[in-house]
Amino acid sequence: HGAAELEEPGTEALPRRTPAPAWLPTAKGEEGDFCLRSSDCAAGLCCARHFWSKICKPVLREGQVCTRHRRKGSHGLEIFQRCQCAEGLACRLQRELGPADASRLHTCQRH
Repeated sequence: HGAAELEEPGTEALPRRTPAPAWLPTAKGEEGDFCLRSSDCAAGLCCARHFWSKICKPVLREGQVCTRHRRKGSHGLEIFQRCQCAEGLACRLQRELGPADASRLHTCQRH
């Protein structure tokens, strides 16, 4: 007995598609929405770690504090990741008046 005998007449085998998980937005994510990668987020946002999940966060603007990574791969160790600086900006040591080692703070600055 073949499998063809078990099919009802008029039914056709449709290709199976795996549905997206319910928590994954179909439109581009807004700030605070869960994401897997930055392409899941709307313009001006990136996908960054927040505790043990990832959410869409705003890309950093001029003057905002940024994270400078000394070693490649250390970005994955942060519990609260920040986005990268916006286009045209670089994460640099903040220039302060006073002793050179007074601040280790990095901010997004124009190239």
